[in-house]
Amino acid sequence: MTTSRRYSGKTADERRAERRLALLGAALEIWQEQGWAAVTMRGVCARANLTDRYFYESFANRDALLATAWEQVRDETLRMVLDAVAARIEQPALDQLRAAVDVVVHHVQEEPSRAQILFGDHAGSAVLEQLRRQTVQETTGLLIDLARPHLKPDVDGLEFRVNVLLGIGGFVEIMLAWRSGLLDADADTLVEHLTGVGTSLSRMFLKGDTNG
Repeated sequence: MTTSRRYSGKTADERRAERRLALLGAALEIWQEQGWAAVTMRGVCARANLTDRYFYESFANRDALLATAWEQVRDETLRMVLDAVAARIEQPALDQLRAAVDVVVHHVQEEPSRAQILFGDHAGSAVLEQLRRQTVQETTGLLIDLARPHLKPDVDGLEFRVNVLLGIGGFVEIMLAWRSGLLDADADTLVEHLTGVGTSLSRMFLKGDTNG
């Protein structure tokens, strides 16, 4: 098989995977430095020291590369959130919410260039706008599942989903505004305000295991 042949100790599949990672890494670097619009096939290939041929070996087109880069950062961010919640799985729901908000806000503060991939301006890119909308819906479903053990038994499912969706959508817009300098607040203050909003939105749905 072709994939079993080795060159410099690596199979064809291993070399292909390395080239894909190099292209993806180059795209993320350019995106963080200059924004998504600067991520072009030629620019990424030049940064990765690869030819056009190898670009199309891994990605159908530029949109496919943008989507893969965005999804990687999204998944890393969601993992941080889930880890923060898992560390407090025995604690009240609002403590878990605070932990989730805290880890994202401080990540945006500590890595602003990387945060722009998720919380930057995607206007002009249909694929990124679609991914953003899709992720808001998926994250809403995820938070509903995490909250389910803490909900009152008679909660109206639709009403709760509307409130969670409102909270997630608002959170994304607040991160956009904060990144852009439209909100003058440090990370800890912003966490307090966001947690307060989350508390207001969710208290009517939660059982008596909350604080305050």
